[in-house]
Amino acid sequence: MCLAVPGRVLDVEERDGTRMATVDFGGVVKEVCLEYLPDLQVGEYTIVHVGFALQRLDEESARRTLDLFENLGLLEEEFGDPWEAAASEPVVAAGSEPAAAAPATATATATATAAETLTREVGR
Repeated sequence: MCLAVPGRVLDVEERDGTRMATVDFGGVVKEVCLEYLPDLQVGEYTIVHVGFALQRLDEESARRTLDLFENLGLLEEEFGDPWEAAASEPVVAAGSEPAAAAPATATATATATAAETLTREVGR
């Protein structure tokens, strides 16, 4: 699942000509691009989807949404450790029948690839 999640801006800086923010999503902190909301300020809340701040949000709405997402387990699903998830996938030995394990393995590989991409993007 890929949710648009509200978060609070902790810090704003410009990196390589791009305005970026450090955003807290109820305890999970991520780097977010501010290209669509260049005037967003520290302390404000925003809705973030795939690493981009898309809309300004009031604090009460943000907190209610974060509480709801947390109660439904959606924050763990959205921000869970993809490396841990990939490690928990069954290992398919070379030469064995991969048909039953293929979708899960493909998902784990896609998750790991996405995590590598995110790590490279954040590390720049």
